[in-house]
Amino acid sequence: MDFDLSEEQRLLKDSVERLLADRYDFESRKRYGREPEGFTRAMWAAYAEQGLLAVPFSEEDGGIGGGPVETMIVMEAFGGALALEPYLATVVLAGGVLRHAASPEQRAEWLPGLIAGETRYAFAHSERQARYDLNDVGVTARRDGDGWVLEGEKSLVLHGDSADRLIVSARTAGSRRDRDGIGLFLVEANAEGVSRRGYPTQDGLRAAEVSLSSVRVGADAAIGDPASALPVIERVTDEAIAALCAEAVGAMDRMHNLTVEYLKTRKQFGVTIGSFQVLQHRAAEMFIALEQARSMAFLATMMAGEDDAEERARAVAGAKVQIGRSGRIVGQGAVQLHGGVGVTMEYSVGHYFKRVTMIDQLFGDADHHLGRVARMGGLIAA
Repeated sequence: MDFDLSEEQRLLKDSVERLLADRYDFESRKRYGREPEGFTRAMWAAYAEQGLLAVPFSEEDGGIGGGPVETMIVMEAFGGALALEPYLATVVLAGGVLRHAASPEQRAEWLPGLIAGETRYAFAHSERQARYDLNDVGVTARRDGDGWVLEGEKSLVLHGDSADRLIVSARTAGSRRDRDGIGLFLVEANAEGVSRRGYPTQDGLRAAEVSLSSVRVGADAAIGDPASALPVIERVTDEAIAALCAEAVGAMDRMHNLTVEYLKTRKQFGVTIGSFQVLQHRAAEMFIALEQARSMAFLATMMAGEDDAEERARAVAGAKVQIGRSGRIVGQGAVQLHGGVGVTMEYSVGHYFKRVTMIDQLFGDADHHLGRVARMGGLIAA
């Protein structure tokens, strides 16, 4: 199997890495994170100017026609830089819903603003009682004339406090845990009845609790079939997990490099600590875990576009298991080999470990996905 990037993919990789190297060192990140929205709009505009926001969208919709590999390239670079901007929320999650479920007329109306960086979106799906069950939806949408009225609460909406528009999942029929009867609706973030409580997450990003109180939307706000949106939600979530796996690899790679450099320069007993064999072994174990994670991230990327939902879910779940386990090995090793400085707010290693830990929790931790793989008969079907 050919893992080499095409010329266009290499150019994308070089351009995004150059942009982040020039404008996203750790001190700049801390400064960006202190802005009211938790990131800087200047970098968001730079992403739009370089075409990064257009990566996964078709040329007919104004994008560049990229796929999971291009998304992997961007997300891995973001992981290495600890980028704060809502790329996952806007482009991968909300953008994925629009790519897979929106009508041509809806895409023509909504995507240009997203691609240009003028409109940010958030995907409001998680609820407090649901944990990792995508079909557990308690927010309701009832018909009201030609439109809909939405009622309920959404939790941990990534970058929901700064989004201009929300894509909200809501139950149009059936009971709370039924697989059928779920719809997706576009809601203006400033619409009457929408309230948001934003807060920082442990990794320095942002999320929000969103309340919907008799929020009225028109018939044109429904994205796809308002009674059978779960397959779209599952597909978009699988794509998001593949993107997060790539981001985690970027963060782990950076942690490993920082640790090896520290071992080469930090001296104890008159010699560099990297000369001690036991620490060399620990760094080697980190490298093995990193490469295992990288291989599984490749698998998730290759399978993210698979139409067979079960095969896609099997590969993505397997990748999430490895990412969670590798993230712990690499993160703990990086912190411990750095000593006390590894957990200070002023040094980057601890922040990378926080982000990798949060990635493990998003959309199901390693234990959750290990259970999924077991129920599906293993990573390789019999």
